[in-house]
Amino acid sequence: MGTHTLPAKRHWALRAGVTLLVLTAVATAAVAWLAGMGPHGDDDAGALTPQTSGAPAAASAVAADPATDAVQRGAYLALAGNCAGCHTARGGAPWAGGTPIATPFGTVYAGNLTPDPQTGLGRWTADDFWRALHHGRSRDGRFLLPAFPFTQYTRVTRSDADALWAHLRNLPAVHQVNRPHELRFPYDSQAAMAVWRALSFRPQVQTIDPAHTAAWNRGAYLVEGLGHCATCHASRNVLGATQDAAALGGGPIPMQGWYAPSLAARDEAGVADWDSAAVVALLQTGRSPQGAVLGPMAEVVLRSTQHLQMDDLQTMADYLKSLPQQAVKTPQAEAAAPAVMARGKAVYTDRCADCHGAQGEGASPAYPPLAGNRAVTLTTPTNLIRVVLGGGFPPDTAGQPRPYGMPPFGQELSDDDIAAVLTHIRQSWGHHAAAVAPLSVQRLR
Repeated sequence: MGTHTLPAKRHWALRAGVTLLVLTAVATAAVAWLAGMGPHGDDDAGALTPQTSGAPAAASAVAADPATDAVQRGAYLALAGNCAGCHTARGGAPWAGGTPIATPFGTVYAGNLTPDPQTGLGRWTADDFWRALHHGRSRDGRFLLPAFPFTQYTRVTRSDADALWAHLRNLPAVHQVNRPHELRFPYDSQAAMAVWRALSFRPQVQTIDPAHTAAWNRGAYLVEGLGHCATCHASRNVLGATQDAAALGGGPIPMQGWYAPSLAARDEAGVADWDSAAVVALLQTGRSPQGAVLGPMAEVVLRSTQHLQMDDLQTMADYLKSLPQQAVKTPQAEAAAPAVMARGKAVYTDRCADCHGAQGEGASPAYPPLAGNRAVTLTTPTNLIRVVLGGGFPPDTAGQPRPYGMPPFGQELSDDDIAAVLTHIRQSWGHHAAAVAPLSVQRLR
């Protein structure tokens, strides 16, 4: 029989298929390398040693007695990281997980961190836990989802990771099976996570900046690492990765319907021109002469910052005050229609003036002023709408045990009424912020 040759089209298709397979293999290898799928060492060299850190806890000390320094220090660090805020479900056993975390890609459920050997961390080692914090990888090597903020926890030092581990090992074991995540394809795949990590994550350490004091460096460690402030106070790209996390430039909090204002802008939530005592008071009690925290930040103060030592709060204040300031946005809003302003003023007089004053002057310390309040004039009215719809409740803290709250008006006022009253507030008493549309209220209702 003679020699047969492939038709030209089939020959081209075969070559194209082989080329595609080769390129796919090369791309997969590149992504794997970039994502750090290989083994990692304990690259903590040059890391900041926090003020609350003692000697590094050895892996063999993970079953330490509750009275040991490592366990106590770990419990404190867990408060600084607000770990229980996610890993304790409402009405559930402490630290046993199950809290649903909504994301644009589906729902993630927090894991069981108790030392139960079947459903928790009972079979983990200190090295496994370090790898989860620093590299975002589970005990079996799987990539963890970035709803767990390893992108910030990667900065946690090995000694602090070991202290946290000692604390978790000392918790009562709770047998509670972890609920599977509910993510859409392809976000539920390890391949997608490898690509995400290649684009968005590199393990880091928190290094000492010699240009600043030890206190400032400690504040940077708490804010950028354990406190993971950028999780809310940084914008995100279409893949959900934080952008320019160190700038803390603010952005919408995904799926929560709140806006985390910029911590580096005087017209949002920057504190560069505040007295440091006012910043400390806000973090410790939820209230300062300049205002009160509401929404997601109220939970942070309730569960985390109110429990921190005064020295650590002061270092955080020093760091936040030092952030490079963004340019103030000059509003160019058009004046609302007279009929809208008249309607808004009528609603304000009927529903708001008794507490906030006829001219928005407020009644300190119970009722904050609205006139000159930068929370009122944020570019986005999201937070104002949320407060009017659902109420505004500062945290109940040791320094403010009976805070005044604002009742919800979502069941009493229509979308048009809420839009009108907020437009009145945003364009009165020298304010020039944009009007609020009824559709914006409807979307958040």
